[in-house]
Amino acid sequence: MKRFHFPGSADPAVPDTFFYRRARGYLIFALSVIVLLLVWQFLARLIHLEIILPTPSRVLRELGQIASQPDFLHSLGSTVARGAAGFLVAAGTGFVAGLAVGLSRGVENALKPLITLIQATPVMSVILLALIWFRTGGVPIFVAFLMTFPVITLNVARGVREVDTHLLEMSRAYHLRRRTVLTRIYIPSVSPYVISAFSIALGLTWKVIIAAEVLSQPPFGIGTQLQEARVELETARVFAWTAVAVLLAGASDGLFYLLLRAVTGKRKATV
Repeated sequence: MKRFHFPGSADPAVPDTFFYRRARGYLIFALSVIVLLLVWQFLARLIHLEIILPTPSRVLRELGQIASQPDFLHSLGSTVARGAAGFLVAAGTGFVAGLAVGLSRGVENALKPLITLIQATPVMSVILLALIWFRTGGVPIFVAFLMTFPVITLNVARGVREVDTHLLEMSRAYHLRRRTVLTRIYIPSVSPYVISAFSIALGLTWKVIIAAEVLSQPPFGIGTQLQEARVELETARVFAWTAVAVLLAGASDGLFYLLLRAVTGKRKATV
């Protein structure tokens, strides 16, 4: 018997493409995690040495133990504060520098040696020099800023240069205000590059912050806890604190895109 279909209503025989793709993506992600855990469990059982490779269940128990300790939130909060400080300073200065580099060849030539030098310098060298220049708590912030600054600057500069020249010519022909040119031409063109730069820099920030904490050993921090666990040969604790770092990076990335969605949603609503 043929079903009656009201015009304009969704066809029940046709699956929701967006929902189907999202559900399939989640399913593939979950299956990948399960496979990784199974491989990890197999290798841990095969090696049978917890000091080399503990089992996932052992790491999970260790994770519960460190999360219940009084210093856990202090260590986590200290790393988050350092990461936020380094990222925000790099985002602000990198955005301004990127605009200047994109708009002026002179500024580009002036900053190019500095950016090239930062990109070519090993992270370990920067950390060691920062240990000489700063206190232990300031070392991770400085290193995170220095390592993410070129990423943001170069991406923003590229976005500025990708602005449609025809639109700029029309804006000059119609004598549009600078504010209008900025909000209607430059910002829509630069926004994808800024988002990409911030996303990459945010992920890089946590890696650099924790690496710098491992060497600088501030009183509290994820990197400090990792180093102490390594010295005591507590491999399960090293894995547990590594899991905390991974969850922190994932949570910050998710928060970033939630804020981005909220901002873009408000912008669309006002247009």
